[in-house]
Amino acid sequence: MDTFVVAVLVCGAAVLLDWLMGEPRRWHPLVGFGRWASLLEQRLNDQQTFPAHSLLLGVLATLVAVMPAVVLAIFLQFLLEGWLWLLTQVAGVWLAISLRGLAEHGRAVSTALACGDGARARLAVGRIVSRDAAALSDEGVAAAASESMLENGADAVFSSVFWYLVAGLPGLVLHRLVNTLDAMWGYRTPRYLYFGRCAARLDDAMNWVPARLTALTYALLGNTRQAVKCWREQSGTWDSPNAGPVMAAGAGALGVTLGGPAPYSDGVKQRPLLGRGQGATAQTVEGAISLVQRGVMLWLLVLLALAASVNAFWPGGIG
Repeated sequence: MDTFVVAVLVCGAAVLLDWLMGEPRRWHPLVGFGRWASLLEQRLNDQQTFPAHSLLLGVLATLVAVMPAVVLAIFLQFLLEGWLWLLTQVAGVWLAISLRGLAEHGRAVSTALACGDGARARLAVGRIVSRDAAALSDEGVAAAASESMLENGADAVFSSVFWYLVAGLPGLVLHRLVNTLDAMWGYRTPRYLYFGRCAARLDDAMNWVPARLTALTYALLGNTRQAVKCWREQSGTWDSPNAGPVMAAGAGALGVTLGGPAPYSDGVKQRPLLGRGQGATAQTVEGAISLVQRGVMLWLLVLLALAASVNAFWPGGIG
């Protein structure tokens, strides 16, 4: 069977598995990787050194953290065959996307807001964003959760599928681990400004194309004209080259306003406004979740159509 057709079927099976089971509650590989990365950072991040030295240590830490798993994924391609290799790929994509887990975290916020339980909503949003949840208004809680759904949908779900299709299991592993390092080290603080720069820049590079495909997906599934306009006019004002297009298009597609001032432990960060329309509510969080979920279905339908075309025009396969 053609390699691309197999990859599409693997993605479909992984999404189905995620829908049925969600992510593992215990022994998730990314949790173990996070502990490994924390240990490396504690050992190698010498904040008293020169910026260039700190940068080099960050490069070393990134390589040491990521390469063992990537090399293992490469070896598995040659060691495993048949159904065992197929099931390994399904498991890899399933562990990477966490589509159901993303929705569960978002709905914990939207349900609490809809019930008028602001304290529970702040507790729930504090689990998925780094800002000071206690200082957020109800609208701020809804906006934070909506932004998280849109951005993490791009980072964890769509980018993972993209890199699996482009580079197989090794590409998927590389992307997911680099993205995790960026979430841990990619802060512009004295501790991580230089040490985390390699992981942050590598994550920016790997997410550049899938972020724009995600923005296009959001636009097609919502208010398309407004989403494209917000994407074109507002994304450049955001400090992240990939989060800007994703969240601007997502906010425009939903017809709401996101962004704006956000409280953190070290003060309020002034951020540009994204999108157009009313402020965020519990329904906005649900709308963002729906955009991600319907986007995955759209990608699978498009991929299945492409796979059918491959079989129709190249019966012998192209991969």
